[in-house]
Amino acid sequence: MKDADYKEINIPIEDIELKGDLFIPEDARAIVIFSHGAGSSRKSPRNRMVADRLHKHGIGTLLFDLLTEEEDQHYPKRFDIELLTSRLIQATQWLKATLGKKKYSLGYFGASTGAASALKAAAALPEIKAVVSRGGRPDLAREALKEVQSPVLLIVGSCDQDVLKLNQYAYERLSCKKELTIIDRASHLFEEPGTLEKAADVACSWFDKYLLIFKITKSHVQRQT
Repeated sequence: MKDADYKEINIPIEDIELKGDLFIPEDARAIVIFSHGAGSSRKSPRNRMVADRLHKHGIGTLLFDLLTEEEDQHYPKRFDIELLTSRLIQATQWLKATLGKKKYSLGYFGASTGAASALKAAAALPEIKAVVSRGGRPDLAREALKEVQSPVLLIVGSCDQDVLKLNQYAYERLSCKKELTIIDRASHLFEEPGTLEKAADVACSWFDKYLLIFKITKSHVQRQT
């Protein structure tokens, strides 16, 4: 990462501040905000690997801790989907205000329980243009699933049978543009050689398609003139 492009930030949420890492490549036109799972943090090596791939596609990322260090010690808070959704929405609004007049297409990447908060937040924010869930629990978004309008990609490992069933349940209840991708020989954490890379590539393709679509349209117009 170039120092000029990378910032360690503090996001004010009511009476607390949440730590985050914001990286915006030069000429980026989109930013993906990450919502990690229970017991994880912005330092998750799996999410950071996906973020690095997105940077190579010219897409910025915001990884932040949805809970303070003190809150994270309180186990039930890790699974408080309503709280995590509220934090994600407020962080998104903070990012938009911080960027000011700069216009970026916004997306969410959710992992594990973070997928539920990403979907619930997307249902509440029409400016979210795409959502990707990796090894997620989208079923925990419950009634919000039918309210999501953003294109949603669900990525699950073929060996993660219980989570796969829950993703199939959620997939059936989504009424937006959607896709369920199963990564062969992958378990819940995508620890098998090459499986996380495959999941990251699929996620990047989804964001390329739905976050950068206006760039493709512009190029198409230029070719026609």
